[in-house]
Amino acid sequence: MGDMSELPFSMPLGKALGGRRSVRNFKPDVLTRGQVRSLLLAAVHAPTAVHQEPWAFVVVQDKAQLRRISDLAKPLHALQMQRLHVERHRHGPDPFADPAFNIFYNAGTLILVCGLADAPFLAADCWLAAENIVLAAYAAGLGSCVIGSAAAALNLEEMRRELEIPASLTVLAPIIVGVPADDAGPTARKEPRILHWSHDLV
Repeated sequence: MGDMSELPFSMPLGKALGGRRSVRNFKPDVLTRGQVRSLLLAAVHAPTAVHQEPWAFVVVQDKAQLRRISDLAKPLHALQMQRLHVERHRHGPDPFADPAFNIFYNAGTLILVCGLADAPFLAADCWLAAENIVLAAYAAGLGSCVIGSAAAALNLEEMRRELEIPASLTVLAPIIVGVPADDAGPTARKEPRILHWSHDLV
């Protein structure tokens, strides 16, 4: 879809890697087609096994549709967590139990990274594309957050029909993108856990 000269991002890589945060509070602004296209161009420049490029994308900016997906996703995700014996919120009320809670945090744009279900490295390729999207969003002054809790709902037959996702594809990475309403602030990260480091003796 073009070469690297088309990508309009000039932020140093170190700043993007160190500064990116998951944003969960957005202004109502909706991304322009140009902004979305820039993010998708970044996505398709991700590494891909044997150059399969198994990805495809869906962009949702209809507010009523976003709300429907959120309402459909909440009980499905709660059921998944129950089956896995996972407590979502040990120190307070679970927002997923609140009918008013929007799992997309009022972001105006949802990008779905989809991939060919039979691709041998489907997950790796699509998640690398997703990483490019969130880094590019930060470099463009936008906020983003992967909403894994929406994946089950988005792969339901009724949603696949509504979003025109063919049976050969699966939704892997739902990503909200928008203008942050506030500063997410720094997040501490642990040092890398290195299990083994083999090297020549000198």
